[in-house]
Amino acid sequence: MTTNCRQQAIAPKFIMIDATYTNSGFDFPNSHGDTELIKQLGFIPGLKDFLTIRQVHALEHATVWVLSSLGNSSTTTKFSASYLSADNEDIGGMSTEKGFYLYGNIDPFRLRRAVNLALIRLQQGEWNLALHPRCGTNSSVAMMLTSSMAMMAHLSLPKEPIHQLMGMGLATLAANYLAPDIGIYVQKYITTAIPFNLKLKKITKITDKSGNSGYFVRLDWINTTSSFTPNC
Repeated sequence: MTTNCRQQAIAPKFIMIDATYTNSGFDFPNSHGDTELIKQLGFIPGLKDFLTIRQVHALEHATVWVLSSLGNSSTTTKFSASYLSADNEDIGGMSTEKGFYLYGNIDPFRLRRAVNLALIRLQQGEWNLALHPRCGTNSSVAMMLTSSMAMMAHLSLPKEPIHQLMGMGLATLAANYLAPDIGIYVQKYITTAIPFNLKLKKITKITDKSGNSGYFVRLDWINTTSSFTPNC
């Protein structure tokens, strides 16, 4: 993405201490990029849903980071080696084109504050909040790498059982080693995008089919960030 004049105005008001990924490397995105894509290519089926869910996915991750930093749960948090942040593993989520679900011991007032704060921080430049090591993207990448490497080992090595077993083991180790970095790369460039076009609509308490309680964070699509007003 090309640098635009908006970067001159982006001076983050919040010093990011709770979710710094050491290799984030985001380029300055165009805040109107997705809006322009929809205007020009809106005739492509599913394009808007795809662009929307990428932004929702990023906001889901950022909200989890902010909730963890706010001390939402009394459960001890885990520090990730790749992130300078406490990751509350009791909080899980799932994104849709309408918003995202969050499950765990979550206070609704803190959740509303976290969503709005996550939006502000992402839009002001803390774009590594969009990445999360527990994202399902990482698991999918790990499975794909493992199966691909195992197949390559099976086809390229001698058919004796000992060689096949060694090949499978090495393929698994290599895939597990590479998956976190490749998963973050896939998140960064494919499955997430900075939510310049999202606005919080409402938060609803829900219970899923398994009886687990949580919240659905409903979001609206807007065509410009100028109309965004935090509702903390």
